[in-house]
Amino acid sequence: ANTGMANPGSFADYMSLLSTLFLRLIKMIIAPLVFSTLVVGIAKMGDAKEVGRIGLKALGWFIIASVISLSLGLLLVNLFRPGDALTVAVPAADAASGIATSSLTLKEFITHLVPSSIVDGMAKNEILQIVVFSLFFGTAAAAVGPRAHPMIEAIDGVAHVMLKVTGYVMNLAPIAVFAAVSGTIASKGLGVLSTFGIFMGEFYLGIILLWVVLTMAGFMFLGKRVFGLLKELREPTLLAFSTASSEAAFPKTLEGLERFGVKNRIAAFVLPVGYSFNLDGSMMYCTFATVFIAQAYGIEMDLGTQIVMMAVLMLTSKGMAGVPRASLVVIAATLTQFNIPEAGLLLLLGIDHFLDMARSATNVIGNGIATAVVAKWENELTDPTKKDVATAPLQ
Repeated sequence: ANTGMANPGSFADYMSLLSTLFLRLIKMIIAPLVFSTLVVGIAKMGDAKEVGRIGLKALGWFIIASVISLSLGLLLVNLFRPGDALTVAVPAADAASGIATSSLTLKEFITHLVPSSIVDGMAKNEILQIVVFSLFFGTAAAAVGPRAHPMIEAIDGVAHVMLKVTGYVMNLAPIAVFAAVSGTIASKGLGVLSTFGIFMGEFYLGIILLWVVLTMAGFMFLGKRVFGLLKELREPTLLAFSTASSEAAFPKTLEGLERFGVKNRIAAFVLPVGYSFNLDGSMMYCTFATVFIAQAYGIEMDLGTQIVMMAVLMLTSKGMAGVPRASLVVIAATLTQFNIPEAGLLLLLGIDHFLDMARSATNVIGNGIATAVVAKWENELTDPTKKDVATAPLQ
């Protein structure tokens, strides 16, 4: 241990190996899990109309949640003005951030949406492309009828196997969490936390407010059961928080929702779509961070510009599913569009991991509530506590 301490750089490298390994194991599961659960869910729904109806309800909720998250981020960053308080030397406006930017054009959004080859989409873990393919595949399987049944059974088998694999991978979570946090502190030092303490504190306060808003929205539709739902989501939320990847929590969130009483076919459909369209924490961070960087450089953005920026983020944030640090790429793209020095991202790199933890946890909560609400609208939400009371008095 002594030699490791002598060189914090190499210690951080070894630690990042562990957390990278864990995240790669998770990514390995995502494509087959999303494909199998979604295809089976849709094939069992059977009716293309039903799929469309549930999809529209889910998207409606996602859009409202997105607007709330983005607006809350804007409101708070203008209220707190964390960029003004920045005492660190701001990086030169032409410094390279090392993050590849891509301004998401309509053409890129379309190519992002529909895979040219499903193998390619799965290879790159493009959740949105897998969802689109699975929608077609599941609907077609339902239309074919009895001849497709053996195949659906087989794919259902794949889904169960993938959930088992998830269980194995999750056993490594505590080690990965320890590695991620200790590695970041070893390489960046605790100083990075004190310098950006104000910014982080304000962002975390914003996240707590967002949780309150989401819970209230859930309460309007689910009543007191929303607190039971939050209890079921506790484990996946903690996992997302500690690994800083909402993707890591996907399998556990799916299990939690089913335990809560959401029918599998709804959960398997709404949750993966939510992972592409409903990253509440990440969206709030995008507006918060972009304006923060503008403030740090003394660039004043008027209300009109900020609203345009919010609309741009509303679209660009839709393709950033599940990639750890994807928010940074989206922010980089937004900065270049609004002529804010992209070097401002360097301000965030040191603390991004700690912010990512809060964003990822929020994404899990937001999607969990969204899925439960859609299930409730569809009358597909059962209450497991009211069943088998006689047989299970010892609960």
